[in-house]
Amino acid sequence: MLFVPPMTMMDFFTKSEGVWFTQRNVHHFDSSGDESGESNLYISVVAQTDSRVETVCTQQGIDPTTATGGASFMWQANEDRGAPNPEQAAVLIDVPDDQSRRSGRLIRNQGYVEKIPVVSRYWFGQDGILTIDTDYDNNQGQERCWFITDDFRVRVSTVRMLNGVYLMTYCSERRCVTEADLEKLKVES
Repeated sequence: MLFVPPMTMMDFFTKSEGVWFTQRNVHHFDSSGDESGESNLYISVVAQTDSRVETVCTQQGIDPTTATGGASFMWQANEDRGAPNPEQAAVLIDVPDDQSRRSGRLIRNQGYVEKIPVVSRYWFGQDGILTIDTDYDNNQGQERCWFITDDFRVRVSTVRMLNGVYLMTYCSERRCVTEADLEKLKVES
């Protein structure tokens, strides 16, 4: 079967829903330390009617009726057990440019680099690669993400700071098998 990449942000969020095991390599050009490691990424789709859509849009002065929905992202160190820390979470809301929905704005309640509300620009290339550009108060970031298969995706990002220091990150992400998936397999066998 031919793999078809998502070409709209809501399709991307839907395809991303679930728990992902992330292996992250980080290169600091100023040698400020190593943030490489493994983590779990929890992604859930946020419906257009969810109250967080209105909250995040209103916070940025954007009409919530222009949003198509969004996603909630939570991170957790791989070795941590228990529920993820809600302090390491973000809600992203999709506000497409037009009916094609292949480009638009991502409205975040907090950014990845600076923990402030932020508006990013995104677009999907013909090849299905998602590019997200973000201007923070003191940094500029670009992230590119694409699916290799339904259960494996890659993310690369760069961060440029005002003083010229760069940070580059490469992440490979594999979808985790859930307890429900395992139970289903037990019943089917």
